[in-house]
Amino acid sequence: MDQLFFVEPGRVEWRDIPKPELLQGQDALVRPLVVATCDIDTGLVQGRVPFPGPFPLGHEGVGEVIEIGSDVADIAVGQRVIIPFQVSCGQCSRCTRGLTASCERVNPGAMYGLEPFGGPWGGFLSDLVRVPWADHMLVPLPDGIDPVAVASLSDNIVDGWRTVAPFVTEPAATSVLIVAGVFPSIQYYSVAVAKALGVAQVDYIELGVGNDRHYAKAASVGANIITDPDTVGGGSYTLTVCSSSDVDALHFALRATEPDGTCCVNTIFFRDDVPLPMFAMYTRGVRVVTGRVNARAAMPAALDLIVQGALHPEVVTDAIVEWSDAADALVAEPRKLVFRR
Repeated sequence: MDQLFFVEPGRVEWRDIPKPELLQGQDALVRPLVVATCDIDTGLVQGRVPFPGPFPLGHEGVGEVIEIGSDVADIAVGQRVIIPFQVSCGQCSRCTRGLTASCERVNPGAMYGLEPFGGPWGGFLSDLVRVPWADHMLVPLPDGIDPVAVASLSDNIVDGWRTVAPFVTEPAATSVLIVAGVFPSIQYYSVAVAKALGVAQVDYIELGVGNDRHYAKAASVGANIITDPDTVGGGSYTLTVCSSSDVDALHFALRATEPDGTCCVNTIFFRDDVPLPMFAMYTRGVRVVTGRVNARAAMPAALDLIVQGALHPEVVTDAIVEWSDAADALVAEPRKLVFRR
């Protein structure tokens, strides 16, 4: 079968590999129908993410169930499903506590589409993918929901959701600042989720990378655009979200967080020596939250916002691309893409 591989920065290619098979009674085989690019995919092809190829690509998408194991009870052949990017069993002590990014029954970091980190689970830009623990893993696509709109619910949409939703208990009393970077989707999903939850003040700023296209995209999902960093006062926001891997941007977000506020960091610093202003954070009671999203646990709440019509993630998508054009489109300029069969 065909599988798209990341080979090296600037190079991806289709390869013929063996089809996956059912290995356990709880497995399902799923044929991906629409697959979105994750922000980390664009980082890979641009050489900003330090994982060596070759390995299979794709970990956001919706597919059709082709075959199920003998123990699968809730998922049926022919059903359309959203596939979380992380692999989890739904039964271990961590999964039952909602920590589906850290399932005890799989390799640490288990996920599709990033083999050097997540293990040999394959990728969604393929003809077929094996999904273990299908009754837990697979989320049925609700009637009337366009698969293209929710292709990124596997990862980037819920990654945006978790930067905002857990910290918005009183929308009218919440102010949000997104300190954005170069990534083409997560920072905009954070804005869209905050607005969907009823937060009136959602500001967006980029330090040193801003351009009119970025600002227009942020505005399209409801952000107020700030172009002058000097207008952002210290301690001004109940919640800040750092979506930039620049240390100065992180410090800017921390300074903008009000006393006893939260700064959520949803980007990856590929280093362990990032300096933090610990004394200032201590004296002001600023909390920093970071880490991988527990995607499967977060998917129902984010999906519910979409079903209600409050969240419109399709606005973040830059282009819908035919499946056969995926390789060329991936190595073009960084954009949020959805590949459709």
